[in-house]
Amino acid sequence: MLGAALAAPGLARAQPAWPDRTLRFIVPFPAGSTPDLTGRIVAAGLASALGQPCVVENRTGAGGNIGTDAIARASDGHGFGLSINGPLSTAPALYPTLPYDPARDLAPVSLLVRGAQALVVHPDVPARDLEGFAQAARAGPGGIAFGSVGAGSGGHLAMLDLADRLGGLELLHVPYRGFPEATLDLVAGRIQAMMVTAAAVLAPLQAGQLRALATTGAARFPGLPQTPTLGEFGLAEADSYGWQVMVAPAATPPDRIARLHAAAVAALGEPEARLRLERAGFEVVGSDPDAAARFLAAEAARWGGLIRRLGIRAEG
Repeated sequence: MLGAALAAPGLARAQPAWPDRTLRFIVPFPAGSTPDLTGRIVAAGLASALGQPCVVENRTGAGGNIGTDAIARASDGHGFGLSINGPLSTAPALYPTLPYDPARDLAPVSLLVRGAQALVVHPDVPARDLEGFAQAARAGPGGIAFGSVGAGSGGHLAMLDLADRLGGLELLHVPYRGFPEATLDLVAGRIQAMMVTAAAVLAPLQAGQLRALATTGAARFPGLPQTPTLGEFGLAEADSYGWQVMVAPAATPPDRIARLHAAAVAALGEPEARLRLERAGFEVVGSDPDAAARFLAAEAARWGGLIRRLGIRAEG
């Protein structure tokens, strides 16, 4: 018995160090995308803090669901990643056969960044504010056609939520395969509006090709200082953001989650990294795991409830 007792500390010391090999950081979107920018910043921080290389894996497809599922299935203790609104907060309500459950299969590490959104319209739309937008929408069937990157996407749901709060506006939804195609059609006037991350449309706004009617957030978006917030119109409850959350497989031990969180926050705090993210239109957050979990639960409840109440379908 004494021998076993004396051996126990030695056994504890003999446990392998973690991490003991290359880390994988899964990003469910292509190289060069804004999630990829954040992912590479965080991956570099993990490598520096944890003493192992960290390789970014871009696992694209299905609006981010494929890559998010890959994070949930990473079972070697060295795979993590980030995901965004759709795969983490709306997909469970849209896809009954989704292969993962964010609440069950993923452990939140940190809300990394979030970006204000803007309601933008083509200059031909006779609207300078939300009341004008509502009047244009009521002018006739299909008075406002709006684009998004698909049914259930953040832009789609944010627009429907705003339309509902503006008196139940009937808008025509036009889904696109990607943001560039939707923006091109908006600039060309083939659609009339979008709810989109504000930073992503600064160039056409500054060129006069689009007009911003409102932005989300507690304060005006720095790149659009003349554009009022939804809160200034009395609609702060309609605020929505594009956001990115770092997640790990659900079985990841709490001590590892804590180390991952510390490394991610340190990476986001690097002045050059923060500047790059802010130039991309993001607010750097770096929340703790508990706050990230509460945030995800609230987003899932809000947008999942909207999907069910309005009967939104993934194919539509």
